[in-house]
Amino acid sequence: MINLQLRDIIKLTFLRLAFFITRVIFIQNRNKKKKKKIFELICCLLLVFSVHSLFADEDMNQDDDSQKLSRPITIVMQRQNFDLNPRTATYSSEAQLLDGLYEGLFSYDPRTLDPLPAIAESFKISRDKKRWTFTIREGAKLSDGTKITAQLVRTCWLELLKTRGAPYASLLDCIRGANDFRNGKAKESDVGLLARDEKTLVVNLVVPTAHFSRILCHHAFSVYTGKKNVFSGAFALKSMTEDKLVLEKNKNYWDAKHVYAPSITIVCSNDLNENSWLYNSGEADWVSGLVDIASVFNKSSLHISAVFGTEYIFFNCKNKPWNNADFRNALITAVPWEELRASSRIPATTLVYPLSGYPTVDGFTDYSKEDALEMIQEAKKKAGLKSDEKLSLVFGVSADNPRQKAQFETLKAAWEPLGVVLDMQTTSADRYIDSIAGWNADLFSYSWIGDFADPLAFLELFREGSSLNQTQWKCPAFTELLNNAALTNDTTEHYKLLAKAENLLLDEGVILPISHSLSLHAIDQNAVGGWFVNALDIHPYKYLYVKQSAAMLLPNVVLRETQERSTL
Repeated sequence: MINLQLRDIIKLTFLRLAFFITRVIFIQNRNKKKKKKIFELICCLLLVFSVHSLFADEDMNQDDDSQKLSRPITIVMQRQNFDLNPRTATYSSEAQLLDGLYEGLFSYDPRTLDPLPAIAESFKISRDKKRWTFTIREGAKLSDGTKITAQLVRTCWLELLKTRGAPYASLLDCIRGANDFRNGKAKESDVGLLARDEKTLVVNLVVPTAHFSRILCHHAFSVYTGKKNVFSGAFALKSMTEDKLVLEKNKNYWDAKHVYAPSITIVCSNDLNENSWLYNSGEADWVSGLVDIASVFNKSSLHISAVFGTEYIFFNCKNKPWNNADFRNALITAVPWEELRASSRIPATTLVYPLSGYPTVDGFTDYSKEDALEMIQEAKKKAGLKSDEKLSLVFGVSADNPRQKAQFETLKAAWEPLGVVLDMQTTSADRYIDSIAGWNADLFSYSWIGDFADPLAFLELFREGSSLNQTQWKCPAFTELLNNAALTNDTTEHYKLLAKAENLLLDEGVILPISHSLSLHAIDQNAVGGWFVNALDIHPYKYLYVKQSAAMLLPNVVLRETQERSTL
């Protein structure tokens, strides 16, 4: 590879020579025929672009470490009570943190989110696609220097399966015996996990699972020992307060030489003006979510994009009569969808955010008060209830959440003519999602971002027996469609089966889709490298670095003026 400065000199010299030749040809051929002049012009331009591309390709493919500054990075995030146990954490902001602190067999590609070998150096799949054999990386260690072995990975997965309330544990049900072990019906030795030696982990599946490697990117399946201050990822937690978290580079991380940020400071703040000031002044390199768009000076550094996520309201299908699809569908028919979705930037009529190649699913758009009234009367008649009997329905709402309270008011007004009395129950805004499992309400608000780019990332939330199923809905036909979809390696057929499953979910009136998710970030990609917009809104800290070119930018006037004023 040519030295950077020398390459630039050669490149500039060749470009100047090409332009000089072009100019000479123009001067000498002023009187020539038009067609010949055009031909010669094209030849000259091709020469210019050929010379440029010769070096441009090298620029694009070059991983020039000399241009990556080893400097601390500051990130501003929403304030919350973080759960940093990768086995129980559920919020997307926690996933962002945990991705930096812990790592499993695979990790996310920062641009495409495709699985990258991490603690697993390599793997192979048997001919029947039901046995995966992983080779653990030789230099893989925990932050305390402990060697990561196949046995340790096996132990971590078994501990996850034993953890009460672990939301993602059922994603390992594709492993032989995992479901029974998770539900106390089998022993550890019955689970299809074998540590053949220190470096070899063999995983035996119930059925072929093409997306298994994508699942294993998730933080829930990382190497987590439960020991305090012991980490398997690129960073270790140095300190943590209500307002600030400090992560420092894990020197024992297997790929530490490619981690350029010596530390990452995470400022926790819900103050939009303060967050914008920190960003404008250069004190923060990246603000995630809570930033005042109008106040940000560098508008080109704002990234607003749709992500693979959906906000919806779901029925808890436990209590009568709401465990009956006829009653649920009567209520859904009376929903004024435009009003319910009025504040949504990307209204959602279905559950799964449309993916390329995924069949169209008929969603909820129309409503009819008259049809809804007839449907509720028919449902009451079938259930042996009086036509004038009032039905009670409880909506569990997060305290101090105006959006959910507005949804409550809309639904209350829409369902009152049906003889339905909608009541509101509230709980602390902090850990709202975690409280749903033990809350005896009938309706809940939910937002979900897929953990891998496949409709299964959403539909798994409604599978019977799934640890992610908060609805308690049971439908054998739905489960069979998901199982059949997992068996095929044909993407078209896979999507077709999953679309049928989603249609069934909507036909059963389990959810009310509201909106698809948006992400908002303020980060200057000309100054910070390794950060990319992607569908899951996950940005691995491992790849972040400050660009050398950023150090040559003009001094920050806002920060300089602030400092000058403070000295007066």
